[in-house]
Amino acid sequence: MRAIRIHELTGLDALRLETIPSPSPGPGEIRVAVHAAGVNFADTLMIKGGYQHKPPLPFTPGMEAAGDVVELGEGVTEFSVGDRVLAPMRFGAYAEEAAIDARHCVRIPDGMDYRAGAAFPIAYGTSHLALTHRTQLRAGEVLLVLGASGGVGLTAVEVGKALGATVIACAGSAEKLEVARSRGADHLIDYSAEDIRKRVKELTGGVDVVYDPVGGDASRAALRCLNFEGRLVTLGFASGDIPQIAANYLLVKNIAVIGYSFSSYRFAQPAAMRGTLEEICRWYVEGKLKPHISFTFPLAETKAALSVLLERKSTGKVVIDVR
Repeated sequence: MRAIRIHELTGLDALRLETIPSPSPGPGEIRVAVHAAGVNFADTLMIKGGYQHKPPLPFTPGMEAAGDVVELGEGVTEFSVGDRVLAPMRFGAYAEEAAIDARHCVRIPDGMDYRAGAAFPIAYGTSHLALTHRTQLRAGEVLLVLGASGGVGLTAVEVGKALGATVIACAGSAEKLEVARSRGADHLIDYSAEDIRKRVKELTGGVDVVYDPVGGDASRAALRCLNFEGRLVTLGFASGDIPQIAANYLLVKNIAVIGYSFSSYRFAQPAAMRGTLEEICRWYVEGKLKPHISFTFPLAETKAALSVLLERKSTGKVVIDVR
């Protein structure tokens, strides 16, 4: 099979398209013929050794896939050959086939194509588990989403609206904010031209939950917007700036800052991850969620796909059409 391979942790220039043996599924795994793979910011970190999980070299990057089941490993009974599935993965999606733990797979809903399936598990799963489980966002609360036009940020807008929150979307340009508006954002803040704290005060007076994949100055400003018993969930630092938080400010307003990594649930609480994936698939069928894909690349152009993400040219998801 064809696969993207990494032999050294030197970033984009290390990506190589190679022909390697197809994987054999181990006990509890399924072999999937991958049709499409989602591109994530974490991939850009992993290929240069900057991600918390470091696969042994050489490896195939890619953290989410959609395709067809072609072989069952020992003990797998919940799937059949020919089933269409999607799944978050630790790595291995940028290939024509992948062996995936069956516990982390769910069937692709009727009406969803493979590209949408590849854009679905990590972005929507991240936002759903963050907002339902970690921050326990309630109907009627105000949600502030940083990086609201990006892969996870845009899904947080949709999930927040589905949960009944008022959503304030923050992004770095008017064009990107229009994408957030199309997914239901109630208010928009262009943080390249507007002061987040001042605009939030004008719009709603404060917020109950901050969804933060950005870090940096935007994170520090958003923290100051939280109401009493507000919650900030931090899930990444796309700005490259990891903010330091003064504990005395948390004390004054009884604020909670919550660390969150969706991938950690894969083994720590697999039932929670599986439940979230099944729930968001139901929401898709009900019309509550609509994946936004701004770029699609063939497998041979994986470097270009990751470059678009790093250069912040994309909105929503970037997808690799493996076939």
